[in-house]
Amino acid sequence: MNFIISGKNIEVTSGLKSAITEKLGKLERYFTPETEIVVTLSVEKERQKIEVTIPVKGNIIRSEQVSNDMYVSIDLVEEVIERQLRKYKNKIVDKHQDGGNLQKAFIEKEADDDEEVKIIRTKRFGIKPMYPEDACVQMELLGHNFFVFCNAETEEVNVVYKRKGNTYGLIEPEFS
Repeated sequence: MNFIISGKNIEVTSGLKSAITEKLGKLERYFTPETEIVVTLSVEKERQKIEVTIPVKGNIIRSEQVSNDMYVSIDLVEEVIERQLRKYKNKIVDKHQDGGNLQKAFIEKEADDDEEVKIIRTKRFGIKPMYPEDACVQMELLGHNFFVFCNAETEEVNVVYKRKGNTYGLIEPEFS
C-alpha cells in the first residue's frame, strides 16, 4: 500500500508517519499492494483531525476522526475504515461485482451476517415545494440532521443536511 501523508497546521513527524503506517498498515490484508491511501492530518485549536481516503473501483472509502490527541484519532479512523470495508465487501458480494483493488481472499470470505443492511422502518410523507433556506428551518424545527424536500426553484427533490460547525449542505441529485 502506498501512503500519501500530508499535514495542515501540523508538522508530520516521523513518529506520526510510523503510527499511521503501523495502524493503517493492518488494512493491508484487504487491499492489493498498489492501493493508495491518502492521509491528511490537521490541527485546529485543540482538535486533532485525521482524514483517510481510499479510492476503490469507482467508490471512495473515507473516514474523518477528531479528538484531542492525534494518536487516538489514528486509532479511531482505522476501526471505522475496517467497518466500512466489511460493509462494502457485503455489497460487492451481494451484487456479484468485481472488487477492484480489494484482495480476492477478503472478498471470498463469508460475509458477516450481523453486518447485513436491514431496513427496519419506512416512512411516507407528503413533499411540498419550498426553498432550501426554508427546508433548513424545517429541519431544525424537527430536530433532524437532514431533510428531504421539493426545491421550489428547480422542482426537483433535494436534501439539506447539517454539517459540522452549524453549517448546512444541499444535495441536488444529478441523474445520468
